[in-house]
Amino acid sequence: MKKSIVLYLAVLFLLSGFCVNVFPKDKLKIAVIPKSNASLFWKSVHMGAKLGAMNAADVEILWKAPQSASNQDQQIELVEECIAEGVSGIILAPINDVALGAPVAKAMKKKTPVLIFDSALKGKAGKNFIGFVGIDNKKAGKLAGEHLATLMTGKGNVVLLRYVKGQANTTEREEGFLESLAHHESIRVIVKDVYAGGTTDEAKKASLNILNQLKEADGIFCPNEVSTMGMLLALRQAHLAGKVKFIGFDTPAPVVEALKNGEVSALIAQDPSRMGYLSVKTIVDYIRGKKISDMIDIGVSVITRENINDANNQKLLSLPSVLE
Repeated sequence: MKKSIVLYLAVLFLLSGFCVNVFPKDKLKIAVIPKSNASLFWKSVHMGAKLGAMNAADVEILWKAPQSASNQDQQIELVEECIAEGVSGIILAPINDVALGAPVAKAMKKKTPVLIFDSALKGKAGKNFIGFVGIDNKKAGKLAGEHLATLMTGKGNVVLLRYVKGQANTTEREEGFLESLAHHESIRVIVKDVYAGGTTDEAKKASLNILNQLKEADGIFCPNEVSTMGMLLALRQAHLAGKVKFIGFDTPAPVVEALKNGEVSALIAQDPSRMGYLSVKTIVDYIRGKKISDMIDIGVSVITRENINDANNQKLLSLPSVLE
């Protein structure tokens, strides 16, 4: 009897060991590669990604940020590093929509799934990469153009401060903005080929370099947090803040305060925390065999002094609950 019990327990032990080996429950290692770590936007994405990992269970986030949003070579190196490390998947916001194509193709060929977020990559979702999570950037740019045209009552001079060449998300916003204004015959874009650069300091300097045009402007649009912050600082230094209609993008606290005090007319707001959360959820679902959507649009809102206290906007301006 004792021998039978011992034998039974031994068989159970061996079977349980066999099951563990055949069906390993290893933690997934997901690399998240943003464009940089230098703004509240990316810090919010990081927070959302961490929450996504916590909610998914058995998922570890490896946050790997280039030193600046213009350092595509370093971002390529980070993708290559992740492939070599054998991560379970890569979530990438490409600094350049063409240059990152080759390392992404290499990862996909080696069966390392790549999800693109925030900024597009040339190629087809579901084929060249598993999917995209972000906003409709061109639509967001058009929304900014339409709102600025309304504020300007359909006439006047406009300055567009672009961000960095080769970045698909801001380029699409800029193109959408210009397309929207093209429908207004009495609006003239007097600056449209000046680039802010990858940091707030560079954006401020670029803005001050077009000070004469800013003095003639009735409206200004900046397509992301860095360009918006740099322009705001330049306008303050030139004593122009609040004297021109100014639409910015994203919602760092200093810019929100500038909206409240009238230095900024409106902000195009997205939800970076939710973007990070859904990016992790989507790639984990894919790895675990669930069907995913090729494109997930998180949407944008126009925030003004008139609607800033609306419940949905307050939720967006605070640290949003990405789990809801």
